[in-house]
Order: sequence, then C-alpha cells, then structure tokens
Amino acid sequence: MRALAAFAMAGRRQAIIAAVLCGIIPLINMISPALVALVLLRHGPREALMVAAFAVLPLIGWASVGDMTPLILLVGVGVMAEVLRRTASWQYALLAAILVAVGAEAVLMMRPAVMDLLLQQVEAFMAAGGGSAELPEVTPETLREGVLTLFGLMHMLMAVFLLILARWWQALMYNPGGFQKEFHEFRLQPSVAMLLVGLFLLASLGGTVLTGWILYFVIPLAVAGVALVHGLVGIKRLSRLFLVAFYLLLLSPLAVQLLSVAALLDSFYDFRRRIQPPADDGSI
Repeated sequence: MRALAAFAMAGRRQAIIAAVLCGIIPLINMISPALVALVLLRHGPREALMVAAFAVLPLIGWASVGDMTPLILLVGVGVMAEVLRRTASWQYALLAAILVAVGAEAVLMMRPAVMDLLLQQVEAFMAAGGGSAELPEVTPETLREGVLTLFGLMHMLMAVFLLILARWWQALMYNPGGFQKEFHEFRLQPSVAMLLVGLFLLASLGGTVLTGWILYFVIPLAVAGVALVHGLVGIKRLSRLFLVAFYLLLLSPLAVQLLSVAALLDSFYDFRRRIQPPADDGSI
C-alpha cells in the first residue's frame, strides 16, 4: 500500500495512472477515492481535481452497471479531505461524513431500480435465514427505511476509513509518526459532542426527517472513542494485544454505545491529559 501511494505521489501522471487502474478493478476501485484524497491533502484541490477528472471515468462506468459506491466515495471522501485540509480538525471531517451518508441515501432514492434490487435481496435473505415465527413482521416501509439507513451507514464508514488511509499515507511519506500523534490526541469539542447528542435525541423521538439518521450521529462519537482508547494505550504503553481485544469488543453494539458515552465525557474532562505515563524504573 505504501508503494502504491509513493508511486501516486511521484507526479500527476503517476497519480492519474494509479487512480484509474485502481478504479477499473472490482473491490480495489474503493482505493481510487483514497488516492485522490491523498493528492488533495498534499497538493490541494486544484491538483486533486485534475487527477479526479480521469479517476472518475471508470467509476462512472461502474455506476452505469449499478455499483454506485466508488463514485459516491470519490465525491464524499474528497469533500471530507478538503474539510480536513482546511481545518486540520478531524471533528469537522467526521461531521462532513454525516453528509456523505445522507448523500448516499439521496443517490439510492434517485436509482429506484437499484433500490428495488436491494430490497429483493434483503427480503430473500430474511426469508432464507429467518422464516421462523420469532421474527417480527416488517412492513415494506420499515424495510425500505432500514435499507436506506444501512446504505448510508456503509458509505459513511467506508468514507471515514478511506480518509484515515489517505491521511496515514500522507504522514507515512511526509511526516512519520504524525498521523499517530494526531489520532491519539483527537477529541471532540464539548459543543460538537453535545450537538451530536442533541441530534441523536431529537432523532430518537421519531416523526422527523432525522429519525432514520440516528446511527449517523453516533459514528463521530464512536471514532472519537476509538481515538481515546488508542491515546490511552499509547500513554500507558500497553501491549497491542489490548487493541486487538478492544476491536473484538466493538462487534457488540453495547460496546459501541459505551465507547460513545466515554467520548462524550472525554470532550469535557480530557482523560488523556489527566493520565500519567508509567514511570521509568531505570532498569537496563
């Protein structure tokens, strides 16, 4: 992966070649938006637009046959990268990720054929794996809303991951250790954290356009919680096995909720500033 990023950073022609070739290959085409984001973070929007003008061509091809994800991510990750470049703040980039999720929903609603195909696949999956009476009856409208939310959430998470990848590439080549320091120190401002909590509560009440977006407001808090754990592990110099166990725990929705609460508290109390690193005993 580092070799790919280094090749793309060797010049505009190389960046175009890398982005286009990655965009042609199935699954690997998700890497193309990260390469464009890397160019944007390093050289700014003008150079990134020149690369994106070519990178978008194979992604339009994929969108024409029903795979809209790479094209959505090219736009979404580009917007997030520009926000991060201008503000040097991950919290604003994560807020922009909410717009990626909402935009993905809008794109899906404008493609009714793709929407119907997804609904058919979900219905077939439910019929095959859950034909028992234990499952509650799901109305078509509820199923539609659920598919829209999952579609938006998937694109939001992938956009965050690809921006992290682009930022890691940038630090790896031009600022070794910079991404780790940046991520370990990341925490939400109290006002932003409370805004997310307020939107979450408002969405939980139901009856508003925000109702289907509940999970979108949790993701920035969850990412801040992940940064908190990484920061504490770094300060206390704990084993990497601790992080492995932590990510396994994240498979539980309850763990994600607790992590989000920890991030909210951290926005006010800054736990990393209050934790001292282990003392050096001076042993050889």
